[in-house]
Amino acid sequence: MRVFVTGASGFIGSAVVKELIANGHEVLGLARSDASAAKITAAGAAVHRGSIEDLDSLKSGATASDGVIHTAFIHDFSDFKANCEKDRHAIEAMGSALAGSDRPLIISSGIGLLAPGRLAVETDMPTGSIPRVASEEVAAAVAARGVRVSAMRLPPSVHGEGDHGFVPTIINIAREKGVSAYIAEGANRWPSVHRLDAATAFRLALEKGAAQPHYHAVDDEGVPTKHIAEVIGRHLDVPVVSKSTEEAAAHFGWIGHFFTLDVPASGKQTREWLGWRPTRSSLLADLGQGHYFKL
Repeated sequence: MRVFVTGASGFIGSAVVKELIANGHEVLGLARSDASAAKITAAGAAVHRGSIEDLDSLKSGATASDGVIHTAFIHDFSDFKANCEKDRHAIEAMGSALAGSDRPLIISSGIGLLAPGRLAVETDMPTGSIPRVASEEVAAAVAARGVRVSAMRLPPSVHGEGDHGFVPTIINIAREKGVSAYIAEGANRWPSVHRLDAATAFRLALEKGAAQPHYHAVDDEGVPTKHIAEVIGRHLDVPVVSKSTEEAAAHFGWIGHFFTLDVPASGKQTREWLGWRPTRSSLLADLGQGHYFKL
């Protein structure tokens, strides 16, 4: 297949590109800069210039391909709601280009918007007014127009070398403040998956033709945040301490809200549907290797 990949030079998208090429697919990668284009070319993919805000470029990339994997997202939490709406428009644009065909569209979504406090499963649907729900709302809308679309729900920690997400942010806070903290008892749980295992899940969903509306790329169902803080404390040689919910905002800043979430999730059905078998390191084992702590 010729696959259009957005976010093709990013942390997850670049792994998806390599996974697709290694399994005989041709990749057209979206690039908004010369640096991104160079990374995509070096990976062995063709370059399609544009961005997720350039809807015409998204439509033409989707039109020129046999399927689409959408991993791009603007990770600026200071304008999170607006960026979620941009994602909505991007998915809608690519969906319109695929309407009336059997070409699959695999989008990215999140686990954390499902069922806090209990094990979330693939059939759970997001509720409430969380901005990130926009991606799944528009996926359902384009599916109603005959597009074969699936949401690949990702856990809060998609880990591996090159990670620049939540866990590295927490590590940097611990380094700066001289303590590795968790909130309350640290019993709240984060699911996780290695980026290379997530890439395999994206490929398999594409090859299955987006047969299910929702997949969960989940390996660890729920790692207690206290355990994450303990590994960080050992590697940085700093005390491990508890912070109250009231202290969390001052200590962690914007990420404090996310570190309080208790969002365990299952990927059991996804493994059965796709024949997906995660084989890489767990989150704690990955942190134990030390690469997260190199300055």
